[in-house]
Amino acid sequence: MERVAKFEKVSFERFLTDWVKNFPDIGEEKIRGIYEGIRLPERATSGSAGYDFFLPCGIMLAPGEGVTVPTGIRAKIAEGWVLCLYPRSGLGFRFRFQLDNTVGIIDSDYYYSENEGHIMIKVTNDSRDKKELSLEAGKGFSQGIFLPFGITEDDSAAGVRNGGFGSTG
Repeated sequence: MERVAKFEKVSFERFLTDWVKNFPDIGEEKIRGIYEGIRLPERATSGSAGYDFFLPCGIMLAPGEGVTVPTGIRAKIAEGWVLCLYPRSGLGFRFRFQLDNTVGIIDSDYYYSENEGHIMIKVTNDSRDKKELSLEAGKGFSQGIFLPFGITEDDSAAGVRNGGFGSTG
């Protein structure tokens, strides 16, 4: 097994900024407690491909409702690898719980962005059975898998990333 990445927490200042954008009614003291409780992603078994991402706080989603979760996590990824994010299988199966962009792509250069490479995961409860989804803090809600990728022989990409969604045009 090749070791290609390392998960880290973003700084508290970065987490605070991103948390307040998504949950403006929570005070800084409570946000600090949420930050201190962040768990780095981990595999459940030695045969697991996916690293579970854990909720920093509980969420409740009615059918059709979504939320952006600031995970407090960043990933230092070796060149030639990408981190792909998916919903946890059981949640997708039972609730049609899904990532709003279907698959999240975390490139290796995202780590160096001004936002510290803070991984934000936007999810939706797409239940067609009118099931409300309630997940407690610390529950695994997404999983990330590291995959190698190739480039074309005539590739000439020279751009520099500085942010997340849409930052490369």
